[in-house]
Amino acid sequence: MIKILMISLLTIVSLYARENPFFPSTNETDIPITTNQVSVVKPLKRATLTLPSTARTIKSITVSYKNLDGSVVSKTVEVGQSIDWHLPIFISQNIGDAKSIPKKKKNIDKKVEKFVKLTALSFITLYESKHSIKVTTKDTMIRNFLLTKPHRIVCDFKRDIDIRSYENSFKAAHAVKLVRVGNHKGYYRVVIELDGHYRYEKKKTKEGYIFSLL
Repeated sequence: MIKILMISLLTIVSLYARENPFFPSTNETDIPITTNQVSVVKPLKRATLTLPSTARTIKSITVSYKNLDGSVVSKTVEVGQSIDWHLPIFISQNIGDAKSIPKKKKNIDKKVEKFVKLTALSFITLYESKHSIKVTTKDTMIRNFLLTKPHRIVCDFKRDIDIRSYENSFKAAHAVKLVRVGNHKGYYRVVIELDGHYRYEKKKTKEGYIFSLL
């Protein structure tokens, strides 16, 4: 009986001589232990990110990726560049897309900003470019301010005039969605409704005023 117990004890000790005999010891390999299950993941072609109209600058880009051992790590790249929130941001690993990107030409003269006519009345005309709104009028601006929900620039011009309320909407414009003109005692009001969140700077010109959208 004692002999049988001694044999059983020696067998148990030999099995647990290492912490886990079914896996290689740390000095035998440096390769992380993974499962035999292979998950099929589609190759990256293009991922699209659309930002809200409040976005103006990309501070950084963070990518989370999965390693061979299944761990998830994040890597951040500092950018610090301005953007146009109307355009989506692409993340791509398509070589064809990279080759199709045109190289920047040196010493290119800055193009003159082109304005498109939006609204023309006998006493005031509004134009728009990508980042600006031009108002041509001989009338003096009394005040201007910004309202939200929706974002709109409100301008009051001095003139005694009796007109019907005017409204014109736009689909192909860059930032202006709607222009309304209304009559008040001693002045008329121009409301310029925008397609998103903006701040603006006003500048007096010979022809009227320029609103630079920020």
